[in-house]
Amino acid sequence: MRYLTFALAKGRLADQTMELLEKIGMPCEEMKEKTRKLIFLNEELGVKIFLAKTSDVPTYVEHGAADIGVVGKDTIIEENRNVYEMLDLGLGKCRMCVCGLPETKEKVLKSHSLTVATKYPKIARDYFYKKHKTAEIIKLNGSVELAPIVGLSDCIVDIVESGKTLKENGLEVFEEICPLSARVIVNRVSIKMEHERIMDIIEKIRAIKEEK
Repeated sequence: MRYLTFALAKGRLADQTMELLEKIGMPCEEMKEKTRKLIFLNEELGVKIFLAKTSDVPTYVEHGAADIGVVGKDTIIEENRNVYEMLDLGLGKCRMCVCGLPETKEKVLKSHSLTVATKYPKIARDYFYKKHKTAEIIKLNGSVELAPIVGLSDCIVDIVESGKTLKENGLEVFEEICPLSARVIVNRVSIKMEHERIMDIIEKIRAIKEEK
């Protein structure tokens, strides 16, 4: 039996995913130990799990280095990889939104030409294109909330969870682009070669989610 390989985004989502896997009888005791290891095995079940940077998870799945991945919908859209999206886990629920300073809201909503700062250039570009607006996209890696405050951009496109960070910096949500949560993605070849094993895992997770 070949290993069934999972790619998990490092951090809280990996921990939440492991809790789900444990509930369906797929524990990985190695991951509970304090270690710098990146790859973990459950020899008995033939499962291999590795941790990766969030934006890399769809890449590993697309190229077959992982059969299954768990990552946020924002990353799936932004990376635009050739994978199957199989299941919404309902974890890490938040929204992708257009935000800015209250005094610029009318301009942002009505203007046909904007400067937009974001960590998600593809999502931002596609959204404003559908709105028939010309958007100059400025890619930032740090706190995008800073951009409209210092005059770098008219608005931002970013993930909003509670809205607390926006409020503390005098910003507000102008428009919601889409709801977000963690999804299970699967390699297109793996779903054919390991269909029974993969679907068994997905159906067991689905059953647990539906119990709640």
